[in-house]
Amino acid sequence: MRGELKIYNTLTRQKEVFEPIDKSCVGLYVCGPTVYSDVHLGNCRTFTFFDVVYRYLKFRYGKVRYVRNITDVGHLEDEERSEGEDKIAKKARLQQLEPMEVVQHYTNGFHDVMRQFNALPPSIEPTATGHIVEQIKMIEEIIANGFGYESNGSVYFDVQKYHDTFKNDTNLPAYGKLSGKVLEDLKAGSRELDGQSEKRNSADFALWKAAQPEHIMRWDSPWSVGFPGWHLECSVMSTKYLGETFDIHGGGMDLKFPHHESEIAQSVACCGKSPVRYWIHTNMLTVNGTKMSKSLGNSFLPHELFAGDHELLDKGYSPMTVRFFFLSAHYSSEVDFSNKALRQAEKGYKKLTNAMDYLAKLEHNGAKKAKNETEDAALLQLCEKCYEHINDDFNTALVIADLHEMASKINAFFNKQLDLNGISKSTFEAFAKTFKDFITEVLGLKNEAVEGNSNNLADGLMDLILEVRSEARSKKDWGTSDLIRNQLKALNVVVKDGKDGTTWSVD
Repeated sequence: MRGELKIYNTLTRQKEVFEPIDKSCVGLYVCGPTVYSDVHLGNCRTFTFFDVVYRYLKFRYGKVRYVRNITDVGHLEDEERSEGEDKIAKKARLQQLEPMEVVQHYTNGFHDVMRQFNALPPSIEPTATGHIVEQIKMIEEIIANGFGYESNGSVYFDVQKYHDTFKNDTNLPAYGKLSGKVLEDLKAGSRELDGQSEKRNSADFALWKAAQPEHIMRWDSPWSVGFPGWHLECSVMSTKYLGETFDIHGGGMDLKFPHHESEIAQSVACCGKSPVRYWIHTNMLTVNGTKMSKSLGNSFLPHELFAGDHELLDKGYSPMTVRFFFLSAHYSSEVDFSNKALRQAEKGYKKLTNAMDYLAKLEHNGAKKAKNETEDAALLQLCEKCYEHINDDFNTALVIADLHEMASKINAFFNKQLDLNGISKSTFEAFAKTFKDFITEVLGLKNEAVEGNSNNLADGLMDLILEVRSEARSKKDWGTSDLIRNQLKALNVVVKDGKDGTTWSVD
């Protein structure tokens, strides 16, 4: 392990040195999708970032238990007030399907998209419907501890009592600490809705809802035939698989309230412990500076982005280009989709994959001592910067900048602008390993041009083009030679003629 890993903790609002509870197995929980529709790009950004967190924790510590749930019941349309129709049940009713048909269809689609983004599957992917028994048990414990109450067959969490009990406890978070919400403001800002009279206070949220006759997703419980509240599943499943207190909990910033705030309250009310040591939240996506929204017509799905099948897109962009684009900004900052930004990401991604190809072709003569000590030290410093920046709150944007510097060095070695044998063998090996590890193991980028076989299509096409140009030069057909070079330059491909032949690289 090289250096301390520091994480910005949403709960404390400061960077903290990460110290896992058990270094032999780090615990990570991320809120997964509610599978009633196709996964949207905002979700993809979040899951891609946490894939990097998972990868780096594995890279650093060896073993990580990564739990990412599937919400297949209980997520109501009005999530703040625990009111409205279940999103999955509504989709099933509208499409005249069984709810689990809806769940399976969109779960499969979610997995397909994440595979295209080269995201590793989690260690455990539990579902809410698979843990109804455990959810009922947690509700019973919350009631027994005085923080839940039954009303007309539904059970609600008593937010005011929880807040009053823990507001002066320095070891346990009061309600609102994570999100910065003030309970009195929440209560004052709530309006009366149907069913609101069941609650003692407007800020109380559902642990269990009694099912109306038309509600098709329902289970027996001590209070009624009904279904669990949305927030409960994550408290239950994170506790079951990671313990009453675990290392890292992540999700999009839109989940801070009410979902994550309620998770904390439920877990403390049940177990008497703060459930999570480090909270991480990703920021949202915008499109050309505007919030992504279906109503504005600027929202597109991953398959539309890959195919370019949307009026806002000039062309399609590959999954690795989009992954690179996501990681080119710090996870806590907004990311703005535009054709210009995607083209830049495409260019940056290709520069790294080309450098990987060149690196595989470089041969060091094995000298143990560096002839160029300045260059030798510069390469080792680039390696250290990669670790420094990933350890600084997973700053993938700066890691990518470091990798681009390393790629420039590789291009210079390949084109013989720098003497590869001027550096020591140990430095070259460390440099090459760091470059490959951070691209493939940490950032999770793969070379789409290769995709499972040894023939690089880009290399083959370029070899053919340069052969045609070489033949033109041999015939002194400078017009054709210059035309090929200029056309390639327009595509950011730089052709260089040297005494050892012609080489090319992506600018």
